[in-house]
Amino acid sequence: QVQLVESGGGLVQPGGSLRLSCAASGSIFRLYVMGWYRPAPRNQRELVATITSSGDTNYANAVKGRFTVSRDIANNTVYLQMNSLKPEDTAVYYCNAVVSTSSAPNKYNYWGQGTQVTVSS
Repeated sequence: QVQLVESGGGLVQPGGSLRLSCAASGSIFRLYVMGWYRPAPRNQRELVATITSSGDTNYANAVKGRFTVSRDIANNTVYLQMNSLKPEDTAVYYCNAVVSTSSAPNKYNYWGQGTQVTVSS
């Protein structure tokens, strides 16, 4: 099993900043992609930002230029630096990791419990 533990959410005024962290632990053979998602219509989750093991990043258009995703490979941790926050960024942010748990090629998708970000004056 793999566990993802998020931290860093909270209440911030518009224009402020927050930094989210997510640490992965457990039966990890290899971590491929780590990233952040938030709820979308019809019970989906929309991508906020992801980063691969080689450092390639991908961002939602709504957060480009304001959010930065980074990764500490040695500690299996992913970060999301959120600047210039807007009220529409208010959401529960979920950490995601694509993991293999052995040398077999199977990859598994894991989710954290979510951390609340509220942007309000």
